[in-house]
Amino acid sequence: MSDSLSNTVTDDSSGQFPTGRLAADRATEAAKLDAADPLAHVRERFLLPAGVIYLDGNSLGALPAAVPEALNDAVHRQWGTDLIRSWNANDWWGAPARIGDRIGALIGAAPGRVVCGDSTSVQIFNAVAGALRLRPGRSVVLADPDSFPTDLYLADSIAKLLGAEVRRVPVGEVEEVLRADGAAIAVIAYNHVDYRSGELRDLPGLTAAAHAAGALALWDVCHSAGAFPIDLDAHDVDLAVGCGYKYLSGGPGAPAFVYVAERHIADFAPALTGWHGHANPFGMEAGYTPAPGIERARIGTPPLLSMLALEAALGAYEGVSMTDVRAKGLALTDLFIACVTDLGLQTLTPLEHARRGSQVAVCHPEPHAVMAALIDRGVIGDVRPPDVLRFGFNPLYVGYADVVESVRILGDILETGAYRDARYAVRATVT
Repeated sequence: MSDSLSNTVTDDSSGQFPTGRLAADRATEAAKLDAADPLAHVRERFLLPAGVIYLDGNSLGALPAAVPEALNDAVHRQWGTDLIRSWNANDWWGAPARIGDRIGALIGAAPGRVVCGDSTSVQIFNAVAGALRLRPGRSVVLADPDSFPTDLYLADSIAKLLGAEVRRVPVGEVEEVLRADGAAIAVIAYNHVDYRSGELRDLPGLTAAAHAAGALALWDVCHSAGAFPIDLDAHDVDLAVGCGYKYLSGGPGAPAFVYVAERHIADFAPALTGWHGHANPFGMEAGYTPAPGIERARIGTPPLLSMLALEAALGAYEGVSMTDVRAKGLALTDLFIACVTDLGLQTLTPLEHARRGSQVAVCHPEPHAVMAALIDRGVIGDVRPPDVLRFGFNPLYVGYADVVESVRILGDILETGAYRDARYAVRATVT
């Protein structure tokens, strides 16, 4: 991770949680913020376990209260009673576009530009391949060397299949490379929010720079969709891919979605062409003819139970302003950064609001042991190598008092050395 993202801490690095007036001031500040929070009532739309502060919604969102009933209906009535009739009677067939439009409303996409279904990896594969096909004569994909690994693995795989080249260019060098070699570049493919540090990339600026060079901009919005406004249409983004299981809280393995700008839909040619993307899927024709709209991005039969769980989860956003979500996300992370700074800890997450997503990365030389101790005390985050404690803040269900209490527990663990207990030396498979 670039040192430029580190926030230098000048306070005493004793690892002791402040006592007395400072700690009391933080708690008082949190209480006032919770009392004035316009999103406080939304927390009731989630089933949060007692005694747990959940700060890992950037990996797996908490369970929305509407999901169990929706799944019960999907299993017992729709599947159990209506059986295959549900494709028509319960509009299973329309779910990918219907749910896509609901996601589109959260990410600034007009109806008919987002479709949901298949995994994030499949959607990234099709989006990168589609971008290369939209720019014939150009064969270079620019990708961030610090990108989430799957994005890089897939870009490399597509490059081998299509005879393209992947250049791993740090985000700070993209504009320079576009100016120098833009005629060869088909697409820039970057994460909107860096998954380790929580740095928010300049989506509007880099998209405009790509267009100035004749290239396309493809954004992975997995760590931003549902956390704050993205405005894909307004910023002329060409393609975007996101998942349903992080801030959208659609459940483990929830389907992903793909966005294609309206100007590209008619020419978008995905590499994987399944029958659900056919113009006449029940004509059972031998040759492939793509559907005329965004549904050409559909592939095979989607996982309907997961689709319906995601659809129910999206109801948590009903009546919620994404502007309010962003304001609270920044306030939560401001408070968290201030509290961990009180501990003398270093954060990688940018202080500037314009460069911050909705998560905070805290540095510690023994992150696995510290996080294991935190989880044991009811504070759930996760770890990313080499030394990052990662905390995600979903403004729909995380409160300000949660922030202060989580850091109080962290301070106690560090002060007492509780994380050095032998049981925390054993790493879990998933960290």
